[in-house]
Amino acid sequence: MTPEIGVKVPNILLPKKAIDHQKWAVIACDQFTSEPEYWEQVEEIVGDSPSTYHMILPEVFLGTPEEKKRIKTTHKVMGQYLESDIFQDVNDFIYVRRRIGDRTRRGLVVCLDLEHYDFNKGAQTLIRATEGTILDRLPPRIRIREKAPLECPHILVLFDDPADKVFGFLDDQIEKFKEVYDFELMLGSGHLAGFALGSDDIREQVIQTLGLLIDPEKFADKYNLKPGEHQPLLFAMGDGNHSLATAKAIWEKIKPTVGMDHPARFALVELENVHDPALDFEPIHRLIFDINTDIIGAMQDYWGENLKIKNLSSREDLIQIVDDAAEPWHQIGMIMPDGLKLIEVHTPEDNLPVGTLQKFLDAYLEEGGAGEIDYVHGTKVLFEKGMQRGNAGFYVPGMDKSDLFKTVILDGALPRKTFSMGEAKEKRFYMESRRIQA
Repeated sequence: MTPEIGVKVPNILLPKKAIDHQKWAVIACDQFTSEPEYWEQVEEIVGDSPSTYHMILPEVFLGTPEEKKRIKTTHKVMGQYLESDIFQDVNDFIYVRRRIGDRTRRGLVVCLDLEHYDFNKGAQTLIRATEGTILDRLPPRIRIREKAPLECPHILVLFDDPADKVFGFLDDQIEKFKEVYDFELMLGSGHLAGFALGSDDIREQVIQTLGLLIDPEKFADKYNLKPGEHQPLLFAMGDGNHSLATAKAIWEKIKPTVGMDHPARFALVELENVHDPALDFEPIHRLIFDINTDIIGAMQDYWGENLKIKNLSSREDLIQIVDDAAEPWHQIGMIMPDGLKLIEVHTPEDNLPVGTLQKFLDAYLEEGGAGEIDYVHGTKVLFEKGMQRGNAGFYVPGMDKSDLFKTVILDGALPRKTFSMGEAKEKRFYMESRRIQA
């Protein structure tokens, strides 16, 4: 391990080549939560074949009878897989290349030391959350992880390397690496290939290059800070914030009794460069269900004279107006059964429109105005579900990914569910596993 940057070479378990990798790898559990038909397709494709689908709890099942059942079966299946000799060991970093359409996104699978991570607001650790953690989302994940012999990560963690020194170096060396998987992902999610680095020298070069990103002088100069004014931030959460927070919560709970060398001290993640040209930041929109009070009236009460509402004639107009907004006030698209609206909030207290909206929705839900909220990627489901009786959808603008690190350093975590790294089908698939029990 290299304590300075909290990175460790992982002991990875990969399915052997005889296993159908396309059936083995499934998308992150927190995707398609408003589209049960997607997960029905996954189940049909996988069947009884060895698959990470049998080791996870898709969040579409939260709050249903399937939740408790799947929590029990995940632990059982993990044990069966460990006993049935389906894995091969790879004690290495894995360089990942994910091709979607005509673009290839790059990543590096490593272990991160949870001693260097804190998801609480105001944290000054090397590894930080980029958005507020929704504590209600931790218990189901904790129930799975605390008794699980394995972890399968969908966590994507970002670093800020505008010169592309880390992955540029790996691209130059890739012919020396050993290919460990290479296959088409299910349901139109592109192609996945992984390569073990196979060299202590190459691994050390990667660690040194990452470490240079937080050299005190370079760090202060990059973000226009006074030297020593802020603690260095090397890794910022991209996707899987709640999964890493779950790992941290369990580690803090068991640490006093298991000692510092326990495998649960670490979490398996994929590192990505925030400046990768194939990495897009997409907004995360909101859907609320079972509305039982006048939501427009509630907005007027909440924002008062700062609120302006306009009717819009088409979804194209709504999307263009919100995406192109340059005014000092905040603009949010609203989709309802009786039509489309533009919500304007003047003299907002928050920096981002999503923060302005989220504070209202939190208050509205707490007062019982609606039954539940979902966070969705893309516009198809947003408009379809938002127009259904008793529902409302909210279209919010995205943020510039180049602002992420400086914003987190200066202002702390963003409002929860501010951005998504790509569309739903582009999310990380479970492929690698790792033992987390001693």
